[in-house]
Amino acid sequence: MNKAPSFAHSAYPGEAVATRSAGRKPWPAAVAGLLWLAAGLSAGYWVLLAWGRSPVTPVPATLSGPPVVDTAQVARALGALPAALPQADAPAPAASRYALQGVVAVGSDRGAALIAVDAQPSRPFRVGAEVESGVFLQAVTAQEVRLGASVEGPASITLAMPAQPGPQP
Repeated sequence: MNKAPSFAHSAYPGEAVATRSAGRKPWPAAVAGLLWLAAGLSAGYWVLLAWGRSPVTPVPATLSGPPVVDTAQVARALGALPAALPQADAPAPAASRYALQGVVAVGSDRGAALIAVDAQPSRPFRVGAEVESGVFLQAVTAQEVRLGASVEGPASITLAMPAQPGPQP
């Protein structure tokens, strides 16, 4: 009896050490474990879904007509400008809507003014330009501008330059 020396420890003499055989693969056991895990998760999902449901309560249907749509409000919400109504005598625009920010005067018939309309950012206008619908820049001086319904007509609004703060002592 020629036995190769064994370094494995066993309670019984002559017993071989349990080792994994080289031909056996762990894949079937891993696949079976994953399948059981999927089956357990699926069963848990359906149990929780069944416990969480309440009985179906019918909701009474209310009869109502189609909603009323105000097309003017929808158009305004989508950015449309209101249609201009023809007016024979348009009232003179209020001077409080305009703010004179600066002037470049070269005589009274040439020059430009920096004017803000309705608290919007100020824009430059040359003499004769339309500031807004029906309001034209008529003349520019070093300290004021005149606006009117036409370039050659009488001035309906006079805007003065804001006072500059003086040096503080």
